Amino acid sequence: MSRFLLSCLALATLLNAQPHGLGRPATPEEVRAMDITILPDGTGLPAGKGTAVQGEVVFKSRCVVCHNEGGQGRPGAYPALVGGIGSLATAKPKKTVGSYWPYATTVFDHINRAMPFNTPHILPPNDVYAVTAYILFLNGIVQRNEEMNAQTLPKVVMPNRDGFVPDSRPDIKAKR
Repeated sequence: MSRFLLSCLALATLLNAQPHGLGRPATPEEVRAMDITILPDGTGLPAGKGTAVQGEVVFKSRCVVCHNEGGQGRPGAYPALVGGIGSLATAKPKKTVGSYWPYATTVFDHINRAMPFNTPHILPPNDVYAVTAYILFLNGIVQRNEEMNAQTLPKVVMPNRDGFVPDSRPDIKAKR
């Protein structure tokens, strides 16, 4: 190796060993605030509640621009949220919330952490429960006035709940 390369490597090692004076360790409160993971059994769901009736209002103001009226999606741009139940074993499966997702709690988790796409994680828990209820209602999974909350949402049985198999690798300790 040339002296120049060795000098660059030594300098890079030295620079990386020194603190840069940027940032600070996160406080326990900050870590807790970012821990928004929702497990399939409902662990981590926040307080709140909502129905499909309430969710329709939120959906029309926040979601319809991407997911279209009734959650039909915009082909080539944004996915459909509705339909496809029973299509997974066909030549043209349609993966939607109703046909593919195994747990209603993961619908909540996704909406809570990633939607609306342009301003994620801004919806309050009541709105997330309501939009989740609306999408489940559109798929024929819950009733229009059925309240979704931390107790009821984990009890929703999705059409594809048994379509996934647990990861049996010994190094994976997923809680299900």
